[in-house]
Amino acid sequence: MLWEKCAWPLLSLVALLVVADGGVTEQRRGTDGSDTGSGGSTRGNGRRFSRIQHGQCTYTFILPENDGSGAPCQEGRAGGQYSVNALQRDAPQAEQDFPSKKIQHLEHIMENYTQWLQKIENYIKESMRAEMAQMQQSAVHNHTAAMLEMGTSLLSQTAEQTRKLTDVETQVLNQTSRLEIQLLENSLSTNKLEKQLLVQTNEIGKLHDKNRLLEQKMQEMESRHDKELGSLREEKGSLQELVAKQSQVIQELESQLGRTTGNDSALQRQQQDIVSPCSKEGAAVPNSTKQADEEKKFRDCADLFQAGFTKNGVYTVYLNVLETKKVYCNMESAGGGWTVIQRREDGSMDFQRTWKEYKMGFGSVSGEHWLGNEFVFLLTSQRPYTLRVELTDWDGHQAFSQYDRFQLGNEKQNYRLFLKSHSGTAGRQSSMVIHGADFSTRDVDNDNCMCKCALMLTGGWWFDACGPSNLNGMYYNHGQHVGKLNGIKWHYFKGPSYSLRATTMMIRPLDF
Repeated sequence: MLWEKCAWPLLSLVALLVVADGGVTEQRRGTDGSDTGSGGSTRGNGRRFSRIQHGQCTYTFILPENDGSGAPCQEGRAGGQYSVNALQRDAPQAEQDFPSKKIQHLEHIMENYTQWLQKIENYIKESMRAEMAQMQQSAVHNHTAAMLEMGTSLLSQTAEQTRKLTDVETQVLNQTSRLEIQLLENSLSTNKLEKQLLVQTNEIGKLHDKNRLLEQKMQEMESRHDKELGSLREEKGSLQELVAKQSQVIQELESQLGRTTGNDSALQRQQQDIVSPCSKEGAAVPNSTKQADEEKKFRDCADLFQAGFTKNGVYTVYLNVLETKKVYCNMESAGGGWTVIQRREDGSMDFQRTWKEYKMGFGSVSGEHWLGNEFVFLLTSQRPYTLRVELTDWDGHQAFSQYDRFQLGNEKQNYRLFLKSHSGTAGRQSSMVIHGADFSTRDVDNDNCMCKCALMLTGGWWFDACGPSNLNGMYYNHGQHVGKLNGIKWHYFKGPSYSLRATTMMIRPLDF
């Protein structure tokens, strides 16, 4: 493009001859247009050309020559010299100053063209400068646009990453807050449980102290009872001796009366007077014996019910000829005739007792009491019995569990429990161990657990491996009866941590 802009006004100068002082370089080209070297070149037809370098432009001029006949264009006459500047052979001989004028004219033309070319070059430079500036500006604009686009993309990505980081941070903060709240709640629950444990520990300590006092009182009462029993036995022995002596006297009197039968009527009247009071006394003895025999028949409340006693209350039953027991009889529930062996109703009696106390029984039979394992063993050894357990919750709902067979083993068998055939409304399953369990108290541990269930759950019971029931546990009042594992519980009625308001255990002969 640059060569074309520089060369188009020089097309008419191809035939000019340029002679300068070292400013022209002669070259010849062959017929194929190739350079033959600097300082002079020829084409294939023998013609010469000259090339001038000016800035970025190169100018080539073809020099005139002869027609190829080998004769010089113009030969000089003197010394065989010829003028190389002649345009044709037949041109008239130039004057001596013509070449110099011609050269000057050509130089003047060349100067004009050179100035004109410099102007063109300056114009081209200015044009190129504007184009270059425009190209630089467009390049800068494109580069700036690309940079802005990249910056916008980076800002968008940065904003998106910032938003994601903010979301993650929010989630972490929320999770941390929830964990802190849970830890705080756990700490509060732990503190509350610790306080409850301290309170229960203090209560248990107080109960232990009360139990010690009660044990001491019971021991004192037992010692007094033993003393009184010993004195009564002594009195009984003395009375028996007196009765024996009186019997001997009576026999002697009867023999004497027999010997005086043949005496006179006065003696007979005296004999009748003596015998008649004896006969009256003899008539009274059979009546008292009959009454005693009737009382001995009342082995339990079922015998009393069948004898016509149909009101609830405290009655006396006979274990044997000499030993009696006060019991509470329920003559109204499920047909009546029930002998009550356990009752809880108001928490007035402490059931955290020793093995000996559960053996002999404690409490008031008209209120809260345990009848005694030894008495229940003697009672259930006579004939088959049925057990009925009546339960009442703090909403007034009542339920019962009944077992067709109930029996206790003796003390050597740890008063082992034997049950059969569960039924009732206090759960589909039995909350007492059907297959049998030994009785345990705080001082005699017979359960099947590594721990001591009687100490942990309180009271005496057939615990097995602590088990789903304990009607002799701690008595909790309304409002405190929920969440108590050591309360009065019957698992399949109200769950393992609900303490009941009232319970009753009572037995009756199976054939009643």
